[in-house]
Amino acid sequence: MSPEATTARRTRLTPERERELYTAVVELLREVGYEALTMDAVAARTRASKATLYRQWKGKPELVATALRHHKPVSFADIDTGSLKEDLHELVRCHDENEIKRDQEVMRGLAHAAFQNEDLFTALRELLIEPELASFRDLVQRAVDRGEMSPDNPARHFLPHLLFGGALARPIIEGIDPDPEYTHRYIDAVVVPALGLS
Repeated sequence: MSPEATTARRTRLTPERERELYTAVVELLREVGYEALTMDAVAARTRASKATLYRQWKGKPELVATALRHHKPVSFADIDTGSLKEDLHELVRCHDENEIKRDQEVMRGLAHAAFQNEDLFTALRELLIEPELASFRDLVQRAVDRGEMSPDNPARHFLPHLLFGGALARPIIEGIDPDPEYTHRYIDAVVVPALGLS
């Protein structure tokens, strides 16, 4: 689809209306999970027609991935404290702990569903994961440009793996979901040394 056609498709709803739809989709995900979420349920919750939903998004995978992308309270792209170490801590501070716990449950369910549903996997990669990875790269490049990090540090390419790996490993190893206190300690003990930050 051409950029012009995409723009025309997207402008049928106001930004406020899109936010309402995204909020409803995330709420439904939390309530019933991806598999049980239907376009009928979204239409009923938002008082929208299914035709409107399908006109704006190709289907459930694209709608869910886009809703999650817009639901994020803050992205790495929004943070620039002047220090990569503080950028990482600021990202943790910007997230509500209760919201994080609810989102962890949603993402675990989505991860399972994505490996069984190629359309969902593709939508999540294109609409949610790739934009965040681009923000990670920008974050690291700013640190290199400021002289905080060596451009030759091989760990710079694994910042997303370091952060998400720590979050995913705790429930498996300790049986506890990561909380802000854990995440701040993990950043200082593992991520900062790996990236050669002070």
